[in-house]
Amino acid sequence: MDSAAISGRRRWATVVGTLVAGLLLALLGPAGGQAHAAACSGHKARGLSFSTGTVQIYRKSGFVCVTAHAERPGKRRHMSVSVQARGHRAVKNEGRFTRYAGPVNVHAGKRCVRIKATVGRASVNSGWILC
Repeated sequence: MDSAAISGRRRWATVVGTLVAGLLLALLGPAGGQAHAAACSGHKARGLSFSTGTVQIYRKSGFVCVTAHAERPGKRRHMSVSVQARGHRAVKNEGRFTRYAGPVNVHAGKRCVRIKATVGRASVNSGWILC
C-alpha cells in the first residue's frame, strides 16, 4: 500500500472520528439551558433536602444518576450538581437554570459516592454514601 492511500485512510478516520465525537457531545453533553430531560433511570436510592431545593439520587447497573431541583422553580439562578465515585474525579453540571441542574451520571460500580448540590445560596454535601 502506498503512502497516499494510507494518508487518505487516516484523513477519512479523522473526519469520521470528529463527526462521532460531535454527535456524542451533542447528545450527551450538558446543555446551556433546560434542553435535556431531568430524568434518571433506575431505582431511587436516596433523596436529600436542603433549604432551597432537593437532590434525587438513582442507581442502575452500577451507575449513579443525580439531579438537583429548585424548591421554587421559575426564577433563573445559579445551580449545580456533582457526583463523585470514590477514587475518581467529580462529574458536574453547573449553570443558571430555572428548575433543575443535571442529570449527572457516573459509573460507580460498588464504590461509595459523594453528592454536592447548590441551588441559589444554599447547598448540600452528602459525604460518602451508598457504600
